[in-house]
Amino acid sequence: MSRKLLTNKQRLATCHSTRVARERARHRAGCLSPAHNLDQISPRRSKEHTETLLDGCTLKELWDDLRIVGDIIPFTSDFPRADIHELISMDLLHQIIKGTFKDHVVDWVEEYIRTVHEPAEAERILADVDRRRDCCHASVSGAAQFPVGRGFKQWTGNDSKGMKVYLPAIAGRVPPEVEQTVAHITEFCHLVRRSVIDEDTLLAIDATVERFHQARKIFQLIRPNGFSLPRQHSMVHYSPLIQAFGAPNSLCSSITESEHIKAVKKPYRRPSRNKPLGQILLTNQRLDKLGAARVDFTARGMLDGALLPLPPPLPQSEPPPDHDDEHVDQGDVAGPMCFGEVKLAKTYVRKVPRDVHHLAVHIGQPRLQELIQRFLYDQLNPDARVPGAEAPMADCPEFEECVFMYSSARAVFYAPSDVCGVGGMHHERIRATTLWYRGPPRYNCVFLEHDPDAPGFRGLHAARVHLLFRFKYQGTDYPCTLIHWFSPYGDEPCPDTGLWRVTSDFIRGRPHERAIAVVHVDTLLRAAHLIGMAGKEFLPLTDFDSSNTLNAFNAFYVNKYADHDSHEIAF
Repeated sequence: MSRKLLTNKQRLATCHSTRVARERARHRAGCLSPAHNLDQISPRRSKEHTETLLDGCTLKELWDDLRIVGDIIPFTSDFPRADIHELISMDLLHQIIKGTFKDHVVDWVEEYIRTVHEPAEAERILADVDRRRDCCHASVSGAAQFPVGRGFKQWTGNDSKGMKVYLPAIAGRVPPEVEQTVAHITEFCHLVRRSVIDEDTLLAIDATVERFHQARKIFQLIRPNGFSLPRQHSMVHYSPLIQAFGAPNSLCSSITESEHIKAVKKPYRRPSRNKPLGQILLTNQRLDKLGAARVDFTARGMLDGALLPLPPPLPQSEPPPDHDDEHVDQGDVAGPMCFGEVKLAKTYVRKVPRDVHHLAVHIGQPRLQELIQRFLYDQLNPDARVPGAEAPMADCPEFEECVFMYSSARAVFYAPSDVCGVGGMHHERIRATTLWYRGPPRYNCVFLEHDPDAPGFRGLHAARVHLLFRFKYQGTDYPCTLIHWFSPYGDEPCPDTGLWRVTSDFIRGRPHERAIAVVHVDTLLRAAHLIGMAGKEFLPLTDFDSSNTLNAFNAFYVNKYADHDSHEIAF
């Protein structure tokens, strides 16, 4: 029997039509809103309502008016305590992330730009947006780098990689209403993705949906027939569905189609994740060989019985070993929930000066010794410190000790909404190195907590790490970091993007000298993701990339959408 071969385009069209039909079927099975007016808020369907319609309507009327197939009876119809309409849960990936965000809003933004601008100018703007999402943010744990010219291709996966940087990339290139539409749908995606949802979160979800419906009216220019779309209409049902089924977290109807997790995701997480394609292919090749060898050894009877004696079990009082791989940027932490902490790497950097004067010259920070002395004064005299004022150098202790430089620090914190261990613990790597994979330097940004009672970003500081080091003074070990401060721009987040903005701090009277300080690593909370504010300016086409973003811009967005923990602490 011959089979008709489909092209890739035909396969995509078939898959798309299948998904659309599935979404419409899910809508019809769960909601009474008519298909031509999904903006209308209607109650959910019920078993009693369907049985009443079957008794009073013909099959043609059921299909033409309500799109109900009357001659197909659900298998749960005879169950006394089961209602098929109450068994249909939400689908975050296909309804919201890939459906509403990627297939609707992102396409609308591009179509809007092409509609309101001349073709040449529209292409120039879209090319600049493409450059922004790659060049306006530096390398940081969990944030994907998108090669220029490939557009936003990665929308699925961990937190939707493209969603993390899309809003700052279009900021300034589109009207405020378009920015607000993208901001509201991004906010909705992160709210419903939380592992714990309380009554305040449910109210925030409903308010975000309402603001999204108001802001998307600007797209009537390209959608004159309205927004009767089943995927977007599903957003209004998420609050009752969450109350019925619990927090969806990463719930997806394609969980059974997850073979790519074994073939792509797990091999991706094993190596360093730098240019991972070749490493993924090599890992799969070796796993296939191991699998073939296991089958052959089993057939020969070579795996019968115990080959090696089992290791003795660990004592109950001894915790499991902590595998701290310095090449892994982030991931889960096994074990129960514990107090978060930041620790320097296990080994210090070799072949660098340990004398404080020579190290200052090596890193290009001539004030290093002075800053360490001021840090020691604050540590030794915690009650004498005046906020915002520096102690006189005459009162600061002398310092001539050896200094050990480190290339990274490991932050462990509670983040149950992200990839975490059983206890909800997550870890990520904060790096300060002059050479990152034989390329440009990498100096990450961090959050520091200064007011635990203030909500969100109001209780945090943003800074950039320039040096991680350790020294001993009077028998006490001091793990420290040299940071450059950022100050909030205004008292509220940006009204269009909903993101906080920060600017680089400079010493008063010396506008070209950045404000730096030495702080204890215990004051660090976790890594931060800052994205340069390009506004309406076009990025230079040459001699500009992500490695010099933090030096090229003076103002930055604090990206609370970098991951779900950032969304919960930097709002």
